[in-house]
Order: sequence, then structure tokens, then C-alpha cells
Amino acid sequence: MYQSTGRIYSLHFILLCLSNALFSASFNMMIPELPAYLTRMGGADYKGYIIGLFTLMAGLSRPFSGKLTDTVGRVPVMIFGSLVCVVCSLMYPLVSSVGAFLLLRFFHGFSTGFKPTGTSAYVSDLVPTDRRGGAMGMVGLFSTIGMAMGPAIGGYVAVRWNINIMFQLSAVFALLSVVILIGMKETLANKQPFRFSLLKISRNEIFEPLVWSPVLICFLTYFSYGAILTIIPDFSAFLGITNKGLFFTFFTASSIGIRLLAGKVSDRYGRVPVLKISAILMAGSMLMMGLAASSTLLLAAAVVYGISVGLNSPAITAWTVDLGRPEHRGRALASMYIAMEAGIGLGAYFSAFIYNNKSNNFPMTFYTFAVITLMATIYLAFFYNKPKPTVVQCRD
Repeated sequence: MYQSTGRIYSLHFILLCLSNALFSASFNMMIPELPAYLTRMGGADYKGYIIGLFTLMAGLSRPFSGKLTDTVGRVPVMIFGSLVCVVCSLMYPLVSSVGAFLLLRFFHGFSTGFKPTGTSAYVSDLVPTDRRGGAMGMVGLFSTIGMAMGPAIGGYVAVRWNINIMFQLSAVFALLSVVILIGMKETLANKQPFRFSLLKISRNEIFEPLVWSPVLICFLTYFSYGAILTIIPDFSAFLGITNKGLFFTFFTASSIGIRLLAGKVSDRYGRVPVLKISAILMAGSMLMMGLAASSTLLLAAAVVYGISVGLNSPAITAWTVDLGRPEHRGRALASMYIAMEAGIGLGAYFSAFIYNNKSNNFPMTFYTFAVITLMATIYLAFFYNKPKPTVVQCRD
């Protein structure tokens, strides 16, 4: 295994952050525009599948990306994930039916099934254990910058020119992400050349049992994200917000402001206390959305939600690495990301089901997901028992 130098801000780390920002902007720039795009195709009843199918494929691909990250290497896995974004973004203008669109969304999920797994493992290799949370916060910061830039840029391009130009720009961003990754030093020692037999996944390679607790918390807290991605564009329009990406801009801006601090706090005081606070804030933001009768309250809720996600993401990723075995780091992270994708996908599906394209169902949808999020706090407060550390001491 690659030995970290004790420094976070190496050239490789900075390049990785830039690649992450471009990758995140690539697939996020189209999200606010896709519900209306699908509706124009005649697929208004399938809005929940926009996120659901994407995350389903991401989740299904995680065991493969985890195994390949631990065998072939971190860099090839990251490059493959970004290349999928390039190809799929270029194909959106070519599809003209609801079925073809949904199939493309399904395969687009390969991108987030691979890139984040390789990235998180690479970061864990680069930095020392006691600075892991801060490093995850920095990488997440650049992902959040991409998440903030993407919808704003995508919305502007779609209105100023057309949505096909937006898809092409998405491909350009993903390609730039690949260019940055080419030539980066691999951190996995004793890597193997790719062979198709590596795609055979045994039962014990799907899930890393040592990371059960962060997996459960990740699952419960990302339900709300699936709901937000699915119904916030419609809710924004209902409240008179013309730019459907504005909510995401406020949400990601507040997330940017907290991520670096959150990672360092979790390094000092432990992952679990930070995750308790983040889940409470997340549930509170969902309640605010349910009560929102104006754009002002909705955008305020976006700020609170962004803070909660900014606290949650670096802490839960670092916690997963803390508990997993170094030789199975890719598998541990893949397990966490499977839970994330499952939460997002189910959140997207059930939010669309509860909402059912009826504006009077907005409050109940948000209240439901507030309750689900609170379950994470209840588990951490009353049911979580700190295991004896097997590899890395982490103060919980």
C-alpha cells in the first residue's frame, strides 16, 4: 500500500480535487433540466426514474468498482467513471423516446458507480490517518463546487442556447476530468493487469461487514437527497422560482462553507458526534421545506440542508475508511456508496410516488423524509455500540 507523506496539499491531491470538481459539474449540470426534458417527451409520470435508474446502476456497479479499485488500481477506475460521463452526455441528444432516455440514464449511473470509489480510496492512500476527515472534506469541497457550478451553468446554457448544447458541454467537462487523471501516480501497490475474471464477484466481495454502521447511516441520510433531486425542480416552479437550479446553488454554497471545518472537527472529536448533529439539521431542513410557502423559506431550507450534507459527507467517508481493512479499502467504500445509491434511488422513487404530480402533496413528502432522516440520529444515540478497532483507532 502507498505510504502517505504526511502532507495533504500535494500536487496529486490538488489535481484530484480539480478532476472531482469537473466530474461533479458534468453530471449535475443536467439534473434540474431533465424533469422538464422528460415531460416534453411524454414521460411526466416517470420523473422518479431519472434519479432512480441512475442510482440503481451506480449501486449495482459498486461491487465491481470496489474490487477493481483494490486490484487494478485507483486511477483506472476513476478514468473509466469519467469516460462513461463523456459518452452518455453525448448520447442524450440522440434519444427521442421515453424508453431510450430511461435506458441511457440507467447506463449513465456507471459513472458515479466508479469515479467516487476510486477517488475516495486514492485520497485515503495519500493522507495520514489523523487528517483523513479534513482531506475528505477538501475533496468534497471541490465536488460541491462542481455541484454548485453545474446546475447554474447548465440552466444558463439551456435557456441561452438549447439543451443539446448543455449536454455537449457536460461531455467537455467530463473529458477535462479524464485529461487531468491521465499520468497521475497510482497509489495501489502490487496492482494487477485487468482481466475479465476480475469481474466475477463472490458473495463476500459485495459487502464489507466491518463498516455496517456507516453504511446504515449513509442509507438513512441519503433518502432525503433522492427526494430533493426529484421534486425540488417542480416545487421551485410551484413557488415561482424560474431558475430551477437556484435551490441547488444555495444548498451547495452553504455546503462549501462547512465542509473543511466539518472534516477537521470529525478528526478531532470523532465521526459519530458530527453525524448526529448533521442528521438533526437534515431533518430540520426537510421540515422547513414542508412548511415553505415562499421562495425565501425554501432557499433558507436549502442553506440548512447544505450545512447538514457538508457535515455528513466527509465524516461518513472517513468513518468508513477508519473501520475497514486497508487491503479492502475499495470494498469498504463501495459498500458505503451502495448504501448511498440505494438511499438516493429509493428516496427518488418514493418521493415521486407520494408527490404524484400534485402540489398539495409537497408537505407530506418532505415530512416523510424528515422522519426517515431522524432514524439515523436515533440509531447513533441509542443503538450504536462502538466496536473494538481492528486497524485504526478513531475517537467516536
